Amino acid sequence: GPERPAVADSDRQLTYGDLSLEVDRVAAGLRARGVGEGDRVALHFPNSVDFVVVALACLRVGAIFVPLAVTDPAARLAVIIGDCAPAVIVTSDELGDGIAPAPGDVAPVVPISELRTESGDRADLTDAPGEVAYAIYTSGTTGAPKGVLIGNSAFAAAVEATAAAIGLSADTRTLCVSPFHFDGSFGTLFPTLLRGGAIVIRPREALLFPRTFFNTVVREAITYTGFSPSYLRLLLSSPQMDRLAGTTLEVVALGGEACSAADVTSLWSAAPQVRVFNRYGPTETTIAVTHEELTPALIAGGTVPIGRPHPEVTFHLVDELGHLIAGADRVGELYIGGPQLMSGYWGAPELTAEVLRTDVVQGETVYRTGDLMYRTVAGDYVYVDRADRVIKRLGIRISLVELGEALRTLSGVSA
Repeated sequence: GPERPAVADSDRQLTYGDLSLEVDRVAAGLRARGVGEGDRVALHFPNSVDFVVVALACLRVGAIFVPLAVTDPAARLAVIIGDCAPAVIVTSDELGDGIAPAPGDVAPVVPISELRTESGDRADLTDAPGEVAYAIYTSGTTGAPKGVLIGNSAFAAAVEATAAAIGLSADTRTLCVSPFHFDGSFGTLFPTLLRGGAIVIRPREALLFPRTFFNTVVREAITYTGFSPSYLRLLLSSPQMDRLAGTTLEVVALGGEACSAADVTSLWSAAPQVRVFNRYGPTETTIAVTHEELTPALIAGGTVPIGRPHPEVTFHLVDELGHLIAGADRVGELYIGGPQLMSGYWGAPELTAEVLRTDVVQGETVYRTGDLMYRTVAGDYVYVDRADRVIKRLGIRISLVELGEALRTLSGVSA
């Protein structure tokens, strides 16, 4: 019902009724500024209720929301803003216009409170869902970040599959840990809203102190959370880890990088009641495409499988010669097909054609992941390594080629 809690941060909390009104007001404010289907709207917010409101408002008017990292240097933000050419940059009232303008005609920077007051009459607001839901900028081998466009249908498929796999409901109380400019965070945020659960948001900086995490789980009766294995190691380093035993916490979803069996075992030692899911999926395949509920027996050998594909998602392993691998226990590069594929990279058709392939599996478009995997006899997939020069740091994908390109721009560095 409308009086159920929907989303709360340290400053305010909204019921589902409040959230609906807020989203309407901001959506009408966007409309009043002429924002419509296919327009990009950059979101420059810390993790907050306001981010959720503006993202949902963009979806209502068919605009493409583009999350910006508040921790990114101004030069990188300028590159992203210059690339996606947003109609408007919406920011929190606290941040104001703390964004370096991109060269050329830069978009207006508008605090969210201004959009609310510009909303005028909400009565004529009909939903106009666009083709593309959001764009996430990732590290790119070209030396510039590239915008991954995720269609509304891919987004809906991923959110539904996540909610179903983890078993979320209206009783779910979710703690958001990952930064909202990272699409891994969408696996906690949107599936909870889809099922009518409650979302609790704490400042990212505060959550870097494990005691804030433990306090929030206890005080807010959290049942579900998700984060990277790096963050799990941070929690495990705390002497307070055993505070999680006997709490309401039921499910932890891990993703964003490979996780170790030892860390998962340590989590169970501290909190035996917690069910642990491992999830995998490149940004280009929408949040996550696999899940696996881990058990002590499953990880006893020391390997932690990434699980099995979501409904209708197809996996294909390809050897060095480009041939499909049929049997189990043979390592190949993973190609992914199905409803969760990205629409493409923003303004980069050549780059898109390099990774969205039609020449690998007959009659199917598949995404080339660059990840080496094998399939066990039981049908689970296990991540082995990268096929290219990409590393993962704190769950964020970093191209070593891009780092090299950036270093070469420094005076005094030739190679």
